[in-house]
Amino acid sequence: MSPDACPLCLLRPEDAVWHDAHWQVIRAQESGFPAFYRLVLRRHAAEFTDLTATERQRCMSLVAVMEHVLRDTLQPTKINLATLGNVVPHLHWHVIARFEGDSHFPQPVWAAPVRAQDPAALASLSARLPQLEVRMREALDACGPCAAA
Repeated sequence: MSPDACPLCLLRPEDAVWHDAHWQVIRAQESGFPAFYRLVLRRHAAEFTDLTATERQRCMSLVAVMEHVLRDTLQPTKINLATLGNVVPHLHWHVIARFEGDSHFPQPVWAAPVRAQDPAALASLSARLPQLEVRMREALDACGPCAAA
């Protein structure tokens, strides 16, 4: 996929939850999973090994910070981390807070649901996201600037 056709290359930093010169965090719009975030490389690359060693280290540090903030703020049952890129071959990490009562748990978010969604639980979780995103921005900023690649 060329960068001109890549939907992740077209993301605007001003629409991100957080960004720096090389990475951005977006909240995914996945129905039933309000605490689903993506860490997206701002330049086009398809594979983790396309990154320099410094970029790989920075990537994993940012994923760990995202996971920590989700765990600390929301107390999920589990955090799912994934980097697939089969549909959009642009390096990005899925960082998803999962809860025992979500419609798919314990199955992956991309599997068939095992129960109906709980609208009250989803609304309660969604209401907590603005505070979570403030904490996430602060924690990601505290990681310091991205080292030159």
